[in-house]
Amino acid sequence: MNELQKYIESHDISEMHPSEIANILKGMDDSEFSKAIKLVPKELVGDVALALPDRYFDDVVENLSVDELSQAVSELESDDQLEFMQELEEVDEKVASQVFNTLDEEDKKEIKTLQKYSEDEAGAYMQLEVFTAREDEIVQDVIKRFAKLRKEHELENIQNLFIVDARNKLRYTVGLDDLLIFDFSKTIKENIEQSEESFDPIKVLDTEDIHKVVELFKQYDVSVMPVVNADGVLLGRITSDDIYDIIHEQATEQMYNLAGVDDEAEEDEDVIKAGKTRAYWLGINLLTAIAASLVIGLFEDTINSMVALAVLMPIVASMGGNAGTQTLTVVVRQLALGEISQSDAFRIIRKEIAISLMNGLLFAVVMGFIAWMWFDKPMLGVVIGLSMVINLFMAGFFGAVVPLILKWLKIDPAIGSTVILTTVTDVVGFFSFLGLAKMILL
Repeated sequence: MNELQKYIESHDISEMHPSEIANILKGMDDSEFSKAIKLVPKELVGDVALALPDRYFDDVVENLSVDELSQAVSELESDDQLEFMQELEEVDEKVASQVFNTLDEEDKKEIKTLQKYSEDEAGAYMQLEVFTAREDEIVQDVIKRFAKLRKEHELENIQNLFIVDARNKLRYTVGLDDLLIFDFSKTIKENIEQSEESFDPIKVLDTEDIHKVVELFKQYDVSVMPVVNADGVLLGRITSDDIYDIIHEQATEQMYNLAGVDDEAEEDEDVIKAGKTRAYWLGINLLTAIAASLVIGLFEDTINSMVALAVLMPIVASMGGNAGTQTLTVVVRQLALGEISQSDAFRIIRKEIAISLMNGLLFAVVMGFIAWMWFDKPMLGVVIGLSMVINLFMAGFFGAVVPLILKWLKIDPAIGSTVILTTVTDVVGFFSFLGLAKMILL
């Protein structure tokens, strides 16, 4: 039938990673997909569905029964259960309600717990499944208990042991490699007190902004981070796979915003919805283009008296636009990565202006010489050279300043920056070139 069918005939599909199955499913047409998704073991369906792009989720729901979807959810970890149920609600609220009602009480409780958090809070991304030990427990007993749970597949992806006190407040974080060199006959607390190493936990509040959590993962280079409430009680953990997903989403959102499109609308199969969001920014762009045309209209007589100006005019605007885009892209990305602080703003502006002026002077000489040779008018080369220096200077300045101001105003620097920058480089480019031409050549 297809690649997946061939693999099933010669292998145990349960040995495949969910992302491998998802990659195969993505290459199928609708009829093949409908047959193949039913061949995926029910304990893997949930992970496969989440590994597929969002547009495939509808097809997964259509081809599986409520009981099959319920089983898929029950096999997932708590954070993935929430994500699955959220996507299911977007596709069909009725089916989502039926699936939720068939889950066991523990799964329902965990999903409800995570649903209390907003999508920007750390708590919405945590797994409630954590392996903890009391600080007064004997190390040998802890290891035996861990081994038992691991054999029963109750625990997955455990790298750290969270040590709590009698009130379940987080006290320490111990890596499994450190645990193995402890004295097995002593308590965890005794081992920690005798060790020269620090086991103080790097933790986050459940209400912390998830973007700050991402920065903490980068800063401390950890693979898992415990989540606590305001009283220090351990609630769950956030793992690196969720952080990778958030970083990917942030990068995608920035790229779309710089192009003037909405990331959520583009992932939707609704052509009208995506078209509307694009039309909004195209409408704004039309207004800026009209503004640039009005500037050109002010110099209609100047252009009519020298055709060469109409030929060279787009070059000035284009060079300014490209130089500004380079600066804008660099600054927006550095802001997203947290590489620019408030005290760093002037340094960035100075650097980008210096680069723009350097390139402006270089290409002013190049384009000035070309214009002179092309139209046999030395002063025309001077005009376009001066205009290019002015426009690239403004491109570097506004390319750095606009995203910094938007960030200061707590607005996503990627949103609207391109439109503002294009307007500046077009208007300044045309005005400086035609204005200088009117003063010097006519």
